[in-house]
Amino acid sequence: MSSARLSTVVLDAHDAHELAGFYMRLLGYEVRADEVDWVLIGPPPGAPGTALAFETEPGYVPPVWPTRRPGEQQMMLHLDIEVDDLEAETGRAVAQGARLAEYQPQEDVRVLIDPSGHPFCLWAETPEQGATDAGEPS
Repeated sequence: MSSARLSTVVLDAHDAHELAGFYMRLLGYEVRADEVDWVLIGPPPGAPGTALAFETEPGYVPPVWPTRRPGEQQMMLHLDIEVDDLEAETGRAVAQGARLAEYQPQEDVRVLIDPSGHPFCLWAETPEQGATDAGEPS
């Protein structure tokens, strides 16, 4: 068995501190490290979750969701965030600075766009998913 484990996902942004603030409010995370162009946040001590880091990139180009034309910046990854109440958490995310994406591929998932243009998904387990393995969106 490998001793390797995922500890952090890093997202580029126009402003690392602005984006870190958004995800701190959304996830209830706290700052673990803070530099001029880089911020690391994570869950409070003892709480589960993967850390997120944000790096300011002057040439950052937001991805396009959904992909429309070849040559546009493609989405390379997105965050899936499980919630208990999809409608309430979608409203809270929008109030914190996200925007609802025009294209919504599934009823039990909401695609939102964070303040730097990264798509992310909020999803809620449905009764049908509860009977499956991980309950993650397909």
